[in-house]
Amino acid sequence: MTERTAWCTEGRVVAAPPPVTLVTVPDLHGSEGAHWQSWLERQMPGAQRVEQQDWDAPHLDTWSVAVRGTLADVSGPVVLATHGFGCLAAAHALTRSDRSAHGLFNPLDVEVLGVLLVAPASPARLRFAGAFDARRLGVPSLVVGSTTDPWQPIDEARMLAQRWNSAFVNLGDAGHVDVSAGFGPWPLARHFIETLARRVNARDEEEGGALPRRACS
Repeated sequence: MTERTAWCTEGRVVAAPPPVTLVTVPDLHGSEGAHWQSWLERQMPGAQRVEQQDWDAPHLDTWSVAVRGTLADVSGPVVLATHGFGCLAAAHALTRSDRSAHGLFNPLDVEVLGVLLVAPASPARLRFAGAFDARRLGVPSLVVGSTTDPWQPIDEARMLAQRWNSAFVNLGDAGHVDVSAGFGPWPLARHFIETLARRVNARDEEEGGALPRRACS
């Protein structure tokens, strides 16, 4: 949704919280129509996807520049839903301030409410894609791991979550949490995203004193 509503709070007119935009960051080879990320995009109006020039060529700096470019084009708060190598690209983009084709990128200039990181790829296994240094993300985040993920042992996924300062959920036997593992429509992912997105409402209530409010006529 892009429409905003004005609210009245004891005689004061305040703007309703801005709409939250979902931005998806797919794994290698992209996310097909049956993938849970594609399903999420259909569930959430205004969702955007980070597009890569070459989905089959993992390159950390190149992929993170694409993440930054998409975020720079979004107005208002954002929640990221990332998968596989897309998790590493998003984390790389959010923890570094540097100059790219889009100019000087400062993560603090982007209102990221939270990040969902599903089945992150192993930085060690993909070291050829560029050096990755897991740093504290600085925003609420949740890592979802699997005991049978061929791209990342569960203990390494848990360690990444610790370094990112992320909450961690173990899905158990869930493969790479993709279509081949049965993850098409995935209501739990939507629940995670909506939980992260609620921060914008909580912040608005703090600023407005959490007073009763009604839509202005």
